[in-house]
Order: sequence, then structure tokens, then C-alpha cells
Amino acid sequence: MSLPDLSIFDPVTLVVFAALGLLSLIAVTVAFFKSFQFARLGVGHASDAEIIVENWLSGRPDDALQSAADQDTVLARVLQAVMTGLQARPDDQTYAEELGRQTALTELQTMSRRMRLLEAVVQAAPMLGLLGTVIGMIDAFGTLSTSDGAIDPTLLAGGIWTALTTTALGLAIALVTYFIAGWLEERIDRERQTMETLISAAIHGRVARAAVG
Repeated sequence: MSLPDLSIFDPVTLVVFAALGLLSLIAVTVAFFKSFQFARLGVGHASDAEIIVENWLSGRPDDALQSAADQDTVLARVLQAVMTGLQARPDDQTYAEELGRQTALTELQTMSRRMRLLEAVVQAAPMLGLLGTVIGMIDAFGTLSTSDGAIDPTLLAGGIWTALTTTALGLAIALVTYFIAGWLEERIDRERQTMETLISAAIHGRVARAAVG
């Protein structure tokens, strides 16, 4: 199916198409950027972090700290902060917990960067599509109002095609971006929950073992 000649569209319509194209480019760019960033930061690796906690609670703090230092992951850095705090102030559980939460907050802030761009695309794409629809319908009805008799269907093609295509394109961009943003947010939330669990395990498990001993 061939597309209509773009020369039949007014400049405003072309701007809408260009804006939708820009939004799709932003969504794709951010998705690739976040995927690369998560890989570079070391998002995930919960099983490796559990081994660090296990060594720590089993009375092998040196092995645990060395393992945390060797692993370039988000969870390992958080655990390293907690264990360093516990070693520096063995009797101050709050200090270690604060160090861990500050490190976790820094990591989460880094992971959340650029996410607002995806949210903006999800909200803006349908609105731009609706704007294109309105412009297309205005163009089509404008052609009807100025005609004196039989209307050449090709004169209405631009307005009708714009009205249908911009809406579909805007919704498609928003829908795909919504699922991408949801997938990234789910990874961030899962990392947040894992951080809280590991911080609690490293601190309270250590305290419990010391009390028993």
C-alpha cells in the first residue's frame, strides 16, 4: 500500500508526524540506554549477593567483604557498605543500616534516571495522535465546506489519512513505551526489595548470631 503524497499535508500535520517520530526515537534510545546502564551497574545477581550474606553470617567476614569488593554489582556495593559499617561500629546497628540505606538510595537514584522520559512519551504520544486527528478532520471538513459540487476523493485523502494514522501511531508508540517502562520499573522495584531484604539479613542476622554466641 502506497502512502499519500506528503505535499498534500499542511505544515502543522508534518510537524505532528515529526514529533511522533521524535517521541519514538526517544523511547527507543532510552530503552537501549537503560538496558546498557543496568548491565553496567550490575542490576540483579541476587544469588551472588546471597552468597556474600551467607559468608558474613557464617563467621567469614573477610571472605564476605572480599567477595563484595570483587563483584561489581548493585547488591554487592550495598552489602559492602553495611558490612563495613558493622565492622567499624560493631555495637551500632543503626550506623550500619544507615550506610546501607544511603548506598541503596544512591544506586536506586542512578537506576531511575531517564525513566521520566519514558513516562513523558507514554503521556504525550496519544495526545499528539489526537492532535493529528483533529487537524486531519479540520482539513477534511474544510475541503468539504469549500467545494461547490462533486468532491474529488483525493482531496479528502490527506485529512482522512492523517486523522486515522496519527491516532494509531500515537497509541502504538504509547503502548510499546508503556510496556518498556513497566519492565524497567519492575526491575528497579525488584532490586529495591532485594536490597531491603539483604540489609536486614546482614544486620539482624549478625546481631542474632552474636547474641546466641
